[in-house]
Parts: sequence; C-alpha cells; structure tokens
Amino acid sequence: MSPPRALSPALLRDLRRVLGAAGVVDEPTRRFAYDCDGLTLERQVPEAVLLPRDTAQTAAVMGLLARAGVPLVPRGAGTGLSGGATPVKGGVLVGTSRMRDVLEIQPRDRYARVQAGVINIDLSRAAAPHGLFYAPDPSSQMACTLGGNVAENSGGPHCFRYGATTRHVLGLVVVDGEGEVLDLSSPEVDPQGDDLIGLFVGCEGSFGIATEITLRLTPLQPVTETLLVLFASLDDATRSVTEIIAERLEPTAMEILDKLTIEAVEASVYAAGYPKSAEAVLLLEVEGGELEVEDIVGAIVPILERHGCIELRRARDADERARLWAGRKGAFGAMGRIAPDLYVADVVAPRTRLSEIVRLATEICAERGLKLSNVFHAGDGNLHPNISYDRRDPEEVARVLEAGRLIMQACIDVGGSLTGEHGVGLEKREAMNMLFAPPDLEVMHRVRHALDPDARLNPGKMLPVRGCRETHSARPVAPREQG
Repeated sequence: MSPPRALSPALLRDLRRVLGAAGVVDEPTRRFAYDCDGLTLERQVPEAVLLPRDTAQTAAVMGLLARAGVPLVPRGAGTGLSGGATPVKGGVLVGTSRMRDVLEIQPRDRYARVQAGVINIDLSRAAAPHGLFYAPDPSSQMACTLGGNVAENSGGPHCFRYGATTRHVLGLVVVDGEGEVLDLSSPEVDPQGDDLIGLFVGCEGSFGIATEITLRLTPLQPVTETLLVLFASLDDATRSVTEIIAERLEPTAMEILDKLTIEAVEASVYAAGYPKSAEAVLLLEVEGGELEVEDIVGAIVPILERHGCIELRRARDADERARLWAGRKGAFGAMGRIAPDLYVADVVAPRTRLSEIVRLATEICAERGLKLSNVFHAGDGNLHPNISYDRRDPEEVARVLEAGRLIMQACIDVGGSLTGEHGVGLEKREAMNMLFAPPDLEVMHRVRHALDPDARLNPGKMLPVRGCRETHSARPVAPREQG
C-alpha cells in the first residue's frame, strides 16, 4: 500500500518510531472514519491519524510535523458539533484517544490531574469515592474527552450553577506547534503574569495541544431534588425560567424540551417517561443541604404554578433521576427518528428574550419548510434549535444553513452571542463578522499569529479567513457521496 501523498515515507517511518504501529493510522479505510466530527456537512479524510500516548510522544510528533511543514488538527473524541475537528487537506489529525490515565486525585485540595483523553464522566467516577465530582457535564459526557472540553470551553446542564469548563481548569501541560512543552500544571490560588490558561481554554486547538489537565473537583451534595414540570406551552416554560432567575433563586440546572423532542426521546432507547401530552417540559434540579433544597424548591413551585404548570413530578429515587437525565442527554441522538441528519444550532440570548427567540426560530424554520425541535440550557439562555433534515438534498441543506444564519443574527440583535458551548470551528467562522468589528478580529488574528506563526494548528477554524496561508479545504458533502 502506498503512503499518503502529503507524508513522505521517511516522515512516516519517524512517526512510527515514536508512536509504534498502533499510534499511526494511515490505511485509507481506517482514515475515512475520521473525516468529520459531529458537524457532518463538511468532510475531509486526513492523510494520517497520529495517536500519541503521553506528553513526550506528543512533543516528538509535533516537532516532526513542524520540520516537515505539515498542518495538523487536534482531536479528542470527535463529538464536537461545529467542525472544530474536521481535518484539513494535506494535513493530519493528532488525537488524544490513547491518553486515558487519571494521573492524580488530591481530595484535600479538591483537584485532579488527568491526561487529555480521559472521558468526562470517568473523572467523576474516579473522584466519587472521595465524595467529589467534576461538575461540567456536556450532553456527550459519556463519550467526550476532557481535552476536547478544554478546547471548546464546553458547558452542560449543570453549568448553570457550577459554570463552564474554564472555571474548573487549574493547570495545563501544552505542546505547541513546534513541539515545545509549556508546563502550566501547578494550581495557584492567585497566579501572576499573563493568564495563559485562560487564553488556551476555548482556543479550539489553534494554540497547541493540551496533554495533561489539572481540574477542580466539587463536593457531592448531600441532597438532590429533581423535578419534571409539565407545561401546556413552550412560552409558559421559558417565562417560568425567567422569573426563577429574576427572583435570585439558584437551582443547579434548568433544561427545557419541547413536544417534538419529547416524542423523539420517548420513541427511542432513551425513553425517560416524559409525558407526550405536554407541549414542553422543564427538567429542574436543586442540590444542597436538606433545608437549603427545601427552601429553594418551596420558592420555585409557586412560580411554576403562576406560569401555567399543569403537573409537577418529583424523581422518587436515584434511578428515576438518572432516567430523566439520560433522556435529556440522549435527546440529540433520538432526533435520528425524525430525519437522518440534524443541524444542532448553539446560540445564546438574554434570558428575558428566550420566548421571543424561540418563537422567531420557529417562524424562520416554518417559512422554509424545515422541522425544528428545541432542547436547551434555559438557565444559561443557551439555545439549541435543532433542525432535522436530509443532507442528500442540497436544496434542503441550503435552507438549513440559511435558517441557522438567521437565528444567529437574531440572537446577536437582541444582545446574545454566536455560541454558548459548541465553539466556532467551521460552522460559525464567517459569522464571527456578525459579532465582532474588524479591529477586534485583527487583534485575535495577531494573537493567533504570535502563537502559531506558520498557521499549521487547526488552520481555517474560528477566525474568518484572510490571506492565502490560512485556508480550509474540507468540502461540503455531495449527494452522491452518501451511502
């Protein structure tokens, strides 16, 4: 079998010498599995997939790629939804899937050191015997990696109370594009100098690859109350969330699912007992001491009743609570029962404008004959209008992308943002022009150039393309390419 075109036989030999046979994937059939992440509209088969086992191997690989001038894209589990891990033409993927070790747990100081390929939920499982857990919980937490969470600054339902990934990152070990290791791994109460950790979190792999991460752990709460609240309209559900926040109450999570989402979940393996008669449900969780939980729930219930709650159910035990959350976190997967493909929008609106934006998104999709469902982090104002479609129909794909742009613009117009947790990647790269003025983007380009002067690290992602060096060559999927 001939080697990939962009990689010389000598470079492949050197990469295998560093990584071993299991660490270099260059067979065409195996590389094909890495041609996109969760954004399936654009695909590009990488020239090779490189799977280092630790920081030293990553540094050696990055050095070899730098000397050969090969562009690279970092990849965790590939669960991202914005094209951040889509390969580039002539480039390779550097994946973290073999870096799965929990290196250290410090219960007294409440932190853990992990390799970047550790699965999100596995850290909480490892910390549980110490009465601790890792708070950020993306819907893909059973599969997504902590390195990918850092790259995207991932959120999740319980981030309403605990905050997104950036609030929990205490230290990093980063390998830059030249193969040099930057050790920022020692937690400090009040770090001095530039906030390099803050700069790296959310950079989508454009500044280097995090190989080790020091993360804050949070004590498990003694009491958890999970409520499933049924509403006769989506408006009633969103207005109840707005008032709960206005009253300065602090549940741990507030998630809304609309009728179409409920029907899809209940027809799938994620069935959680959501009533299909409801137009919307609010999944609400409160944690803390017994009296604290009792007081917060006692204050929330009258608000729910004022906004037309037609029924309130309380999880009876841990098993029922787990089922309710499995339904919410499996909602995206359940959408396959509606259509073969799903465009998952990720936008943010002020919480006082939630009802308005949801109605507008509904109108935008209805005008274009598109199927829209809604499941979102209502407490954060982080909306996920989900458009079900068939990517084999180019005309429908065009309508989906147009609807996505209009929904993004609507959120920006009311003071919102392009993304709450999925990142910019390829999907929202040009939409950055909607939110930022040219001088702001120029500063971002200058920072990126300072840290990646050759534009080899995840090129063509996040920032609108300028010049000829930073281009992306992934291609839209043509109808004939679908099986």
